[in-house]
Amino acid sequence: MTKTEIELQGIKFPLYSLNTLIVGSGAAALNAAVRLHGLGATDIALATESWEGGASRNAGSDKQTYYKLSLYAGAIDSPRLMAETLFRGGSMHGDIALSEAAGSIQAFFHLVEFGVPFPHDRFGSYPGYKTDNDPRQRATSAGPLTSHLMVERLAAEIERRGVTVFKALPIIALLTEEENGEKCVIGAVGLDAAGASAQHRGLTLFNCRNVVLGTGGPAGIYAASVYPESQTGSHGLAFEAGATAHNLTESHFGMASIKFRWNLSGTYQQSIPRFFSTEANGSDERAFLNDFFPDMGALATAIFLKGYEWPFDSNKIRGGGSSLIDLLVYRETVVRGRRVFLDFTHNPEGDRRTGSFSLDKLSPEARSYLERSGALLGTPLERLKKMNPSALELYAGKGIDLSREPLEIALCAQHSNGGFKASIWWESDVRRLFPVGEVCGTHGVRRPGGSALNAGQVGSMRAAMFIARRCGEQPRDAAEFVASAGPRVLERLETAKLFLDRGDSGQRAMERVLSELRDGMSRYGGPVRSAGGIGGEATRAWTRLARLRDSAGVRRPEDLALAFKALDSGLTHALYLEAMREYVRQGGRSRGSFIILDAGGEKPNPVLEDQWRFSLETEESYVGRNVLEVRYEGGKRVARRWVEVRPIPGGESWFETVWSEYLGDEIIR
Repeated sequence: MTKTEIELQGIKFPLYSLNTLIVGSGAAALNAAVRLHGLGATDIALATESWEGGASRNAGSDKQTYYKLSLYAGAIDSPRLMAETLFRGGSMHGDIALSEAAGSIQAFFHLVEFGVPFPHDRFGSYPGYKTDNDPRQRATSAGPLTSHLMVERLAAEIERRGVTVFKALPIIALLTEEENGEKCVIGAVGLDAAGASAQHRGLTLFNCRNVVLGTGGPAGIYAASVYPESQTGSHGLAFEAGATAHNLTESHFGMASIKFRWNLSGTYQQSIPRFFSTEANGSDERAFLNDFFPDMGALATAIFLKGYEWPFDSNKIRGGGSSLIDLLVYRETVVRGRRVFLDFTHNPEGDRRTGSFSLDKLSPEARSYLERSGALLGTPLERLKKMNPSALELYAGKGIDLSREPLEIALCAQHSNGGFKASIWWESDVRRLFPVGEVCGTHGVRRPGGSALNAGQVGSMRAAMFIARRCGEQPRDAAEFVASAGPRVLERLETAKLFLDRGDSGQRAMERVLSELRDGMSRYGGPVRSAGGIGGEATRAWTRLARLRDSAGVRRPEDLALAFKALDSGLTHALYLEAMREYVRQGGRSRGSFIILDAGGEKPNPVLEDQWRFSLETEESYVGRNVLEVRYEGGKRVARRWVEVRPIPGGESWFETVWSEYLGDEIIR
């Protein structure tokens, strides 16, 4: 990488020229850097808005899962079988599913070699356990902080290799040009807060052949969110660059604590805590779940099952399923305006109709699990401590003592299954732009727990392989870069000046719009949706984006990144809602981790009000057989296209044939 200066209209800008810029600091982005360097592609750098931020480093659960091919003695598994599991989630392309399955072992042992402490037995087998949407016990874990440990080990390797890292340099634009009739990325614009008072307002230019985008999920568009506060997302970068996204209708929502943002899955639910709600001021404590279950055995079992059926699932609501609890938590908090808590010091509280709590009332599956875990104990706290003491220690480390205070919870956005579409080498339809991790939408309607971590590692590995083999050119001449990118750089400079001119009033206006945006997304684009609600919110989204463009501002030059991020969130919000609007236009109904209210549908519980009726989508329908793609075309224009789900490839299994292709350099293409 070389550093020079260029001049535009008499203003000097720093320019870095290199082969590949990696954007982000999560597990996928870091892995891309490590893999590229290991393959000899060393002319690289990594830029992130916060080296210590992001979901990979700061998110987790009771036993954060990593999903991979089974590696335990006696397990029967294959890449094809794992690909079928991923593919069965719905709206996932088969070639991507097979790539993620086939690459899972290589990606997993890469982490093991760097010291991520996945447990194995004395013979070297790696045991697995069953996670949500998993038929074969493929899940493993390094504890509550699996992804944090991954980041920690990969970051240490990046430091050891001497990769250049810009630790506080948000990227605010991707630069593209037309090449042979296709859009191609040629660089990026960063924003250095330390230089924001200078004439160039901190704009830092990157002249590069490839960009790996690993900026995570769109956390900044939700009010009810379990994403770490340091995770905001940068989908707007790729939308503005013209990249196509798909499956934006599909996200995961689940119960989480809100004082300290954390997923309440696994043993947090399998310990069977007491749920209760109160008025906003803490009065009128009620065991609100009791009204909706026939007896205590059904209620306690549903709470237990929420442990490994954690994401809200529209297929698990009816018949007293575990996701009825999610829906009731949403009803209690969003619709009724009450607060909901989990209490680990007391068992679920029954009434005359449901009866009192007893472990003997649990389903055989639930009771057997607790028995085998040595957790047939008197209170949820004792059961949790026995099954997973680190789950208690985690909250204690945040100043929350579960033996003394209940956890306030909500139904929160946790993961976007959709994102930018990519090839089997993780290249987007904007050439040389490689989305990896959550920003890349490889998942469909539902997925096994932990498969996102696998997808991020496999995708970044394959992107690095492709770049190292096919995209290793030297960066273009600086003068050539400036001739192409200069006008867009000056546009960003003018925008920065506008933000500063609007000052305090602009920042207050921006904050108001962002608050409205997040509240609207959680209410209309979250786990509970309606056709009318989506349509109205999509229209308001474009109005809010216009307001941000016309009025957003900042008080200080060093805060310029906040305003650029606001525009990014505004555009992302609008595109996600446009995808939802198109889905319901095509007759799409409830599926995955959301329901679409439907007066002609079935009421999921006899005690619930009629407003909660909904109908389930089928795999045979138009929206079940096709994937929705959307692309931003400027202004309010959005291109929409439905494409048929690609099947899992048969693959060539004859060794000599594959060997010949491999030796002939025909694999990576």
